[in-house]
Amino acid sequence: MHNRVTMHIDMNAFFASVEQQVNPRLKGRPIAVTGSQKRTIINTASYEARAYGVKTGMTKVEAKRLCPEIIFVQANNQRYIDTCTRLVDLYKQYTPFVEVYSVDEAFLDVTGTVHLFKGATNTALGIKRHIKEAFGLTCSIGIASNKLLAKLASDMQKPDGLVVIKDYKEARAILEDLPVGDLLGVGAQIEKHLGEMGIKTCGELARIPIRILKDRFGVIGERLHFMAQGLDDSLVIPLGQEPDAKSVGHSMTLERDISDHETLERYILLLSEMVGRRLRQGHYLGRTVALTIRYSDFFTFSKRKTVREYINDGLEICNLAISILKSFRLRRAVRMVGVSVSNLVKVEQLPLFKKDQRKMDLMHAIDSINDRYGEFTVTRGMLLEPATGPGVISPAWRPSGVKRVEY
Repeated sequence: MHNRVTMHIDMNAFFASVEQQVNPRLKGRPIAVTGSQKRTIINTASYEARAYGVKTGMTKVEAKRLCPEIIFVQANNQRYIDTCTRLVDLYKQYTPFVEVYSVDEAFLDVTGTVHLFKGATNTALGIKRHIKEAFGLTCSIGIASNKLLAKLASDMQKPDGLVVIKDYKEARAILEDLPVGDLLGVGAQIEKHLGEMGIKTCGELARIPIRILKDRFGVIGERLHFMAQGLDDSLVIPLGQEPDAKSVGHSMTLERDISDHETLERYILLLSEMVGRRLRQGHYLGRTVALTIRYSDFFTFSKRKTVREYINDGLEICNLAISILKSFRLRRAVRMVGVSVSNLVKVEQLPLFKKDQRKMDLMHAIDSINDRYGEFTVTRGMLLEPATGPGVISPAWRPSGVKRVEY
């Protein structure tokens, strides 16, 4: 094994556990945290609910059928964000190298600090004890030489687990029968393509010649080859040192299927304003706007439009997205809509022309007010009767930078 010591911390049933901690009457009870919209799914279930088979992604009806006594709790996203932010501050007491992987997961590189806490295991035990005392929550921690194996280790004992993968011999024994879909970064599409090649486990993947994988997947094939052997050279990237974003987007499942353009355009404006705000927060401009539509039959597609001028104004993004919408005929009612901007450049300099300077000052003033008093405190007249925004924290959420989304 390399000399790096990497930890993956996974908070157990995070949303549900936070709610049980805030409301003692929920402790020990089967609960499920849901979104705020009528058409919602289970975001997280407590371990008491999971014992009945309740899982993330189920509908409330399905969950109720499995567990008649289940209690549904509407998600309080700001509460989870605040807890995540405080957890990150706690982690930084153990190492400056903290990478937030999601609102309830983090990677820590403790290579340079582990000796201060009498070894990796004692460091992890100290973190677990600290979290329990400060938050009343539990977590599972995996320790290994790299992020891939640390993530794998943290999944092996839940809840409240601690697993150390000591060397590559032990790692390969664990990986031999592990489904390829359990590897960090292997999504459903790659898993499907590997399955078509007759590859179901990491052991089978490790034995496939690298040239075959590269012929099928290109550069990703080489990475898959090494991952199957437990090899991963990706570093823990501390907050503030993340690479530049390639795109910024928002999508939302609508409360009901919508067919009329006027209502859809209000949702597109809402999403465009959210995208524009995040672009400005990250000092980005973009040239390509994409509109994603999912019909009521779940057929999903995206269309893009590229312009000459770089933009980050929500209204300009909206106008481009609406022009895309008007370029085709809706085949059926729309279930989900998304707006994103790509072809990004980082910009720090001030505009040259007074007209652009006034526009930038206006957007900066609006952003400052909304930063202080909450999202959409100042907004466009079309959104005074607000379309309901996304109610669920995106997996891409981060506590700082362009991926920080206010709820």
